[in-house]
Amino acid sequence: MSSAVFLKLLAIFIVVTIGWLAGRAKFFGGGQTARSLSNAAFYLFAPALLFRTTARIDFAALPWTVILAYFMPVVGLLLALYGWRRTQTAGAKGAPAEPSVRAITATFGNTVQLGIPIALALFGEAGLSIHLAIVSLHALILLSLLTVLVELDLARAASRAQGGRSRLSNTLKLTVRHTLIHPVVLPVLVGMGWNLAGLPIPPAADEILSMLGQAVVPVCLVAIGMSLAHYGLQGSLRAAAGLTAAKLVAQPALVLAVGHFVFGLSGLPLTVIVMCAALPSGTNALMFSQRYGCQEAETTATLVLSTLAFVLTGPLWLALLSRL
Repeated sequence: MSSAVFLKLLAIFIVVTIGWLAGRAKFFGGGQTARSLSNAAFYLFAPALLFRTTARIDFAALPWTVILAYFMPVVGLLLALYGWRRTQTAGAKGAPAEPSVRAITATFGNTVQLGIPIALALFGEAGLSIHLAIVSLHALILLSLLTVLVELDLARAASRAQGGRSRLSNTLKLTVRHTLIHPVVLPVLVGMGWNLAGLPIPPAADEILSMLGQAVVPVCLVAIGMSLAHYGLQGSLRAAAGLTAAKLVAQPALVLAVGHFVFGLSGLPLTVIVMCAALPSGTNALMFSQRYGCQEAETTATLVLSTLAFVLTGPLWLALLSRL
């Protein structure tokens, strides 16, 4: 593992530790403060980042074959995990958001604060350009899809709570309203409209959006540490280990198989997308779980466990790819 990647991992662990220490201090308010930080990221900082990213994407220049080779298996795994959990929880009294929260935790990677330095350190500018193409669509595709799924489940649950009257119409109305007026989907849609209209972002507005977007990473990392201090790992490790295995083993294996055998990729493009898929769970999973008040302890444990385990699994995937 290169020194740049090691230092980035170390910085992540130190910031999470700072958050954990803050969470142990009584004057920070424990889990409620962590939830407030996560809400600030979800409702303020992330929308700025998503709008700015979407408004600036050059869709014509994206390597669509490589992008499809990454997102087809990742979205397939996401839908499989979601469908499996929906089957397992059908008719149960648990939170309706649970299938979507577990799906995002097992598929949404740490592609920015860890993925970018890894791509640059290991593959240079050529590999970084491929990685950034994936990053530009990562939140747009995965978060938007999961938002539709979770809002559909919440709408179904609300309809059942009303005795099932006008079930279909209520479900559709709630799903459309909550999906469109949402801190993830709305800035993406506005950003795409801005992009398609060919409008530039005014320099002053761009500076403000950039400043807000840069706050997502540190705020989320501190929130992870504070959540860890509040919830701990006890009782969550078994589920976290399963989600970690899906993220660090199953997902990169699927991307490798689809990229190589379906799309015929090899060399640098294949290596970059597999390593992107092999990254640990990203902080957006915690924002998502706290947004819907579901599986927060389990998500926090998975973020920490998958990041620790990546120190071992990352080099193993690199070694395997070097032999192909």
